[in-house]
Amino acid sequence: MIKIDARSSTPIYEQIIIGIKELILKGIIKPGEKLPSVRELSVMVTVNPNTISKAYGELEKDGAIESLRGRGTFVVEDYKPKHLEEKFKKIKNELKKIMLEAKYLGLKKEDLIKALNECFNDIEGGE
Repeated sequence: MIKIDARSSTPIYEQIIIGIKELILKGIIKPGEKLPSVRELSVMVTVNPNTISKAYGELEKDGAIESLRGRGTFVVEDYKPKHLEEKFKKIKNELKKIMLEAKYLGLKKEDLIKALNECFNDIEGGE
């Protein structure tokens, strides 16, 4: 399920968002599938329910999930990310930081491309 690292500099609610997105991308949670309730997930990952609620709120704001009163929270059928251009710009900035650090460490472009491909394969469930 979702792994939480309390010692990480990434806020817990962001770790939950990343975990849910990863489960969706890997097909473990499918479009239209019901997510655990805030209370259920808070017990499963031993996190405050308010933190789960914040993560669900962010995912809903992004259009990845929807909450239906009295029925629960579901993964949307046709996910189309909101603010795609802005998010892509952030990803590029993060990649640039990673590339600068890798270059500083003496890694080659080929090493980074290999690592990037490994990450994509991991997310897509490949080898």
